[in-house]
Amino acid sequence: MTLKTTAPVPHHLEDAVATIAALHAAHNREAHALQKAVSRATGGIARPVTLILITVAIVGWITVNLASSALGRAALDPFPFPLLSAIVSTVGLYLAAIILITQLHDDEMVTRREQITLELAILSEQKSAKIIALLEEYRRNDPNQGNHRDEVAEALAKPADAQVVLDALRAAEKVEGKGEGAG
Repeated sequence: MTLKTTAPVPHHLEDAVATIAALHAAHNREAHALQKAVSRATGGIARPVTLILITVAIVGWITVNLASSALGRAALDPFPFPLLSAIVSTVGLYLAAIILITQLHDDEMVTRREQITLELAILSEQKSAKIIALLEEYRRNDPNQGNHRDEVAEALAKPADAQVVLDALRAAEKVEGKGEGAG
């Protein structure tokens, strides 16, 4: 038998994993006890076995009530099973609320991740612009390099203005929306 050994994780990856774990832990710590209970309930309900149990319960309910009527006994819930309908409707309402509550909690985490991703993308873009500016300055100061003007490098050396990018995206969406409406 061969034991599979894993390579050591580089420090920068350990830091990234620890940061993500801390983000998730903080999100879970901030959740109220009721939110945690609802999330656990949703996790327990959202399994294939639940569908089987619901089906067995409904079929069993109908079978018991039809058999009681057929045997001449008073059925707890005779056809067309109004009590079963009320129970299923009530459970459905609670399940919908539980799912929405859990989804809202999960959406908060997604929003945090998106915010972090956006902030890191902006920071990375600023760093890239600075690196390009430094390289361009180095190229201009190097006597072995030509002293020609590189317009692309100059443009890339300037960090993008997030508001300008947002305005451009909105303008493109408006143009796209008008194009769809005309067809």
